[in-house]
Amino acid sequence: MRITRDLLERIAETTIEERVKDDPTIVAAYLHGSVLEGFEPVLGGTADIDLVFVHDKFDGEREIIRMTEDVTLDIVHHSKSIYQPPKDLRQRPWLGNTVFICKPVYDPDHFITFTQASVRGLFHNYENVLARSQELLNRGRATWLNFHNRPYEFGPEQVTAYLQAIEDAANAVSNLVGQLLAERRFLVNFGARVQELKQPDLYYDWVALLAGENFIDKVESVDAKEEVKSWMLDWQANFKQINEGYETPPGLHTHRLAYYMRAFETMLLSEQPESLLWPLIHSWTKMARTMPSQMGEWRTVCEDLGLMGPQFEDRLDQLDAYLDAVEILLEKWEP
Repeated sequence: MRITRDLLERIAETTIEERVKDDPTIVAAYLHGSVLEGFEPVLGGTADIDLVFVHDKFDGEREIIRMTEDVTLDIVHHSKSIYQPPKDLRQRPWLGNTVFICKPVYDPDHFITFTQASVRGLFHNYENVLARSQELLNRGRATWLNFHNRPYEFGPEQVTAYLQAIEDAANAVSNLVGQLLAERRFLVNFGARVQELKQPDLYYDWVALLAGENFIDKVESVDAKEEVKSWMLDWQANFKQINEGYETPPGLHTHRLAYYMRAFETMLLSEQPESLLWPLIHSWTKMARTMPSQMGEWRTVCEDLGLMGPQFEDRLDQLDAYLDAVEILLEKWEP
């Protein structure tokens, strides 16, 4: 099946039409994510469709639904109360950006339409942009302070916290000129954003936070690519394992195996082979939190990358310097 943007939008519209017939609590539904963000939504021959259903008084769980082997639906349920007051969303990094770009598909009472109009009104105002970036930067700094001032134990929780901090730092930068960064295309899009800001070092320094200073040069070699392929196979084995006997995090649903693996393969052969590292490590760490006793290969890779073990103290020093650089950027930034 040929996957096009039009096809993905039609699937979204049909899904919403069917759901609202059966669920009277739905007051609105909208499409967001890569289908709308101005770049090719298909990566490695696969794509997902991001939908949000807004309910009167209900927060449901996230759903992953298989449409074909290559296309999945990623559905989130919200209560409409989280959108109030709409003007405050201008300074909320994640929900504000989502509402700004979303496409209302079902909105009989114009709830999302009015909310979106309020958000878009001053969304790119200097103070609102800076407030969103500052919130993300503050989150990253708070995590660094926790590591700096409190004892920690190496493992899934420690790596999760560190990954969240560097994600927040990158998004504090990305927010200045565009949308926040989604998991699969994280580094591809981040590279474009820092180029737009004329701050290319923020890309290379961020990759160093994740994988060490020499990873970009190293992954160009044949031997390194083979090593990364072995990581992918270990990731795949853990992915299958977590779907066979554990309470699987929604984003790691068995229907998403091709969504990840084909993207990894495509990125490893691209001009930015390091771009596969974020979705690989980020999703793998989610598995480690669910079944930590089964994650020997993940632990070895994290130690090799300096995300655990004796190198981690140096990595925290690098994070401190990176957060300082982002803070200076925000102080000097002008739209």
